[in-house]
Amino acid sequence: MADEEKKVEAVEEAAPKKKAPAKKKAPAKKKEEAKAEPAKKEFAKPTEHDFAVIVAPHITEKTMALMQNANKVTVKVSAKANKIEIKEAFQRIFQVPVVAVKVNNVASKETTRGGRYRGTISGFKKAVVTVAEGSAIDLFKE
Repeated sequence: MADEEKKVEAVEEAAPKKKAPAKKKAPAKKKEEAKAEPAKKEFAKPTEHDFAVIVAPHITEKTMALMQNANKVTVKVSAKANKIEIKEAFQRIFQVPVVAVKVNNVASKETTRGGRYRGTISGFKKAVVTVAEGSAIDLFKE
């Protein structure tokens, strides 16, 4: 009898158990609807420190092409500023989300002034800030 009970238990364990009826899922929202309502982030008001960190826009042909094609803005920044300070200051001043910040120290250069006098073009620190897709900045407001 003990053998028969063990066989019955083994058969019951091996038999597939019935699943509970599945709950009906609510219809999923279409991807288009989700994209149509992007959440806009609001940033704090800029402080004096933010304007001390970001000195001025750096305008060249190359930076203008980056701005139009790759959604990147190039600015001159304080020599002591780091990436985190630059990102936070940029977001507060321009009220746009920042994806990435790349920093570069531009070395000073010696030059001649009028062929006779030597001079130097001072070096500076610049940052290339990548702005989130769908955001734009107008550096040339009137």
